[in-house]
Amino acid sequence: MTRRLSAGLTAAMLIAGLSPAAAGGQEIIEQILVKVNGEILTKSDLESRQIQALRDEERAIDPDRLKNDAELQKMLREVTPGILAAAIDEMLLVQRAKELGLRVTDDMFKKTVEEIKKSNKIETDEQFAAALRGEGMTLDQFRRMFERSVLRSQVVRQEVSSKIALTEQEAKEYYAAHPAEFTEPPTVTLREILILVPTVQREGGQSFSVADDEKAAAAARSVRDRVAKGEPFETLVEELSEAGSKANGGLIGPVLRSELSPALQKALGALKPGDVSEPVRTARGYQVVKLESASAPTPAPYEDVRDLIADKVVEQKSLVEQRRLLDRLRAQAIIEWKNDELKKLYDQHIARQGAANGIN
Repeated sequence: MTRRLSAGLTAAMLIAGLSPAAAGGQEIIEQILVKVNGEILTKSDLESRQIQALRDEERAIDPDRLKNDAELQKMLREVTPGILAAAIDEMLLVQRAKELGLRVTDDMFKKTVEEIKKSNKIETDEQFAAALRGEGMTLDQFRRMFERSVLRSQVVRQEVSSKIALTEQEAKEYYAAHPAEFTEPPTVTLREILILVPTVQREGGQSFSVADDEKAAAAARSVRDRVAKGEPFETLVEELSEAGSKANGGLIGPVLRSELSPALQKALGALKPGDVSEPVRTARGYQVVKLESASAPTPAPYEDVRDLIADKVVEQKSLVEQRRLLDRLRAQAIIEWKNDELKKLYDQHIARQGAANGIN
């Protein structure tokens, strides 16, 4: 991890337009990258956010990518525009919170710390501080992060959430326009008989003989013929099936139709409950299935999903209003860039964001 963070800092300095030599010079204490209404974002602030982004990325990507400086630069160039936008948006929201007289009390912070300690089975303040150090953070830094998070939420609640209303007509229009979101997918319940094809483990994988395959295929066709002549499927399951489901009478399901293999979905085709499929070749052998029951896609009644619709619509409206609030705060703000390359990355990100949201 030490190597990764060190490489991350090197790449971060390059993105910030700094050479490692300049960054390491004793005469440079701190570098301001941008001022937002007088509040500054420094190189150290950006690097801290970049490192956190790398830690988040590390959970989802090949860790070896983080050992390569070229890959780190590429990754950081991809995430830095979003990091800058999030940092500036945070400053604007926190500044707006202070204008509104919002604040975070000591009691709020202490209560949160106690909840974190309890959920993580941390008994003392010293253990909590040690846990923070393990995350590369001091208690003061954690408090600052907590306060800014709470203030952001308070602004959104006061400036956005409290002003959003949902009419019954809007809810019904959403329900009509998004039927798939409120429709239970089709399911099937089957019984199976599996005739295995013996396999042999060889170099490069498993193999089977053509003769064994033809023998199993013939046995599966015989099963299908015997059912067609009136023999109970369940009796043949007990007599012939080599599947684990044999102990349960061959029963499978209910399962989503979409979760079945393409070959089995095709075999079921237009079968009606009680019908038996033709033999289907699977990875293990030949399968004959009986369709016990099938459900059609069923839309949930509007009254049953009214609360879910309200949540979805309000969330959509909230996102739109948050974007409008941030656009307004950006337009009113005095943003002074000290690094042209970062300004370019930021402007491009905001332009793409606006295009994606349908904002000219």
